[in-house]
Amino acid sequence: MSEGPLLKACLNGMRGPSEHPALPVTPEQIATAALAVRAAGADAIHLHVKDGEGPEASDTFDPDRHDAVLSAVCRAVPDLLVGVTTGAWALPDVGARLAAIGSWRTLPHFASVNWHEDGAEQVAAALLERGIGVEAGLWHSEAVSAWLASPLRGACLRVLIEIPDGPDGEATVALAEGLVAHVVSGLGTGSAGDVPVLVHGEGSSVWPVLDLARHRGWSTRIGLEDTLVLPDGRPARDNAELVALVRNAWPDRPPDEPR
Repeated sequence: MSEGPLLKACLNGMRGPSEHPALPVTPEQIATAALAVRAAGADAIHLHVKDGEGPEASDTFDPDRHDAVLSAVCRAVPDLLVGVTTGAWALPDVGARLAAIGSWRTLPHFASVNWHEDGAEQVAAALLERGIGVEAGLWHSEAVSAWLASPLRGACLRVLIEIPDGPDGEATVALAEGLVAHVVSGLGTGSAGDVPVLVHGEGSSVWPVLDLARHRGWSTRIGLEDTLVLPDGRPARDNAELVALVRNAWPDRPPDEPR
């Protein structure tokens, strides 16, 4: 599937509200954050559903919590593309993960699947069977190779290249370009523009990756999941401030279309 560059807001991730006062965890907080980032220029959001409302809230696959969050977001911002995580840390047993996905009632437009995790292909197949788009999370070369060998690769909506916290700016750029080149060469497309790829970083790698994505014309994401600070090190006020900062530095782009 071809698409124009996409700006996604990653609202919370595995973090809890103790890490940042504006980090949303309740259905109402997540819906409010979704509305704010949409107004700030986000084309889509990525969220982690939480099992509670306090500082110790953790990621969950629970169908009631999923329904509450997705329903609240859809009511608040009906035209916004919504994605969720399927990270194995929330439910390590593959069978339980598949059962949970099968019991979701309000469905996201897409969900990320980390291809290095046990059961990734089964989870991806379960999502596709329910009509949920699959974003293939590729964190390293081994994951890229596994995805390239997968019979499901052609059914995926896009690939997500994630660069970890730690590398300096030069190393971050090299890692991102290397992983994208691995995807491109494996698919034999000849150019990253022919591959629906979204590249993002965490911590120290966030802003170098965003600069690279802007110059390369790649889709990217920003939000409190990936960083709590602005480029100058000051604390970010909220997700909307981060999105607006990136959006204002990037010319208008066509939004993604739902799968």
